[in-house]
Amino acid sequence: MKKLVVITGASSGFGAEIAKIFNADGFPMLLLGRRTEKLEKVAAGMDNVMIDSVDVTDYDQFEKAIRKAEVKYGKTDLLVNNAGVMLLGNVQNQNPKEWQTMLDTNVMGVLNGTQIVLNDMREREHGTILNMSSIAGRKTFVNHAAYVASKFGVHGLSETLREENSVKNVRIMMVAPGAAETELLTHVTSKSALKDYAAWEETMGGVVLDPKHVAETVKFMYDMPQEVNIREVDIAATRQDS
Repeated sequence: MKKLVVITGASSGFGAEIAKIFNADGFPMLLLGRRTEKLEKVAAGMDNVMIDSVDVTDYDQFEKAIRKAEVKYGKTDLLVNNAGVMLLGNVQNQNPKEWQTMLDTNVMGVLNGTQIVLNDMREREHGTILNMSSIAGRKTFVNHAAYVASKFGVHGLSETLREENSVKNVRIMMVAPGAAETELLTHVTSKSALKDYAAWEETMGGVVLDPKHVAETVKFMYDMPQEVNIREVDIAATRQDS
């Protein structure tokens, strides 16, 4: 029996593709997201899959969903902290509520999920937490100030967690994708930021990263023996020069 994989933000984009590749290899999974109907579509036809509508900023709700899946499938062996939002805008005029939304989801959501599964992993001296960050976690982009702040946070907390838990044989991994074909832009309210982003994509010939390649990368990292930790992978379209 393969071990439980928990994926947040599994209703679309990277999360949905990660779910497909792990399901194809026979892993039991818990798929979490806020949109039940989208989760149902992702899980359609899959075996040994549970879904739950969860806001990762709600610790109690998040924990309840994981514990329910663990009763059925055993303790979580892989948590993919993938849920995130990207609300582009300039600090001069962006609504501060959008900053808070990004910090709550992109940073607090990762911390919540990590704490929920970490102590069990430390006790077993086995398990993996993979945090989905962004190239914006290591370099800056115009109109991305608050998003960059949140993803620099993910980079920092991931490395700190890795250092703290290496002695317990728990792996903390991170993947930092570049521009990709996801739904992240659909919630951006700044028309000027969207225009600038579209112009930037055109410099790449309109060819951005396919989420399936991020999923393949995640699977490769996880499939390494527990004593091997691929700490960080930056992945982007070849034509992306920044």
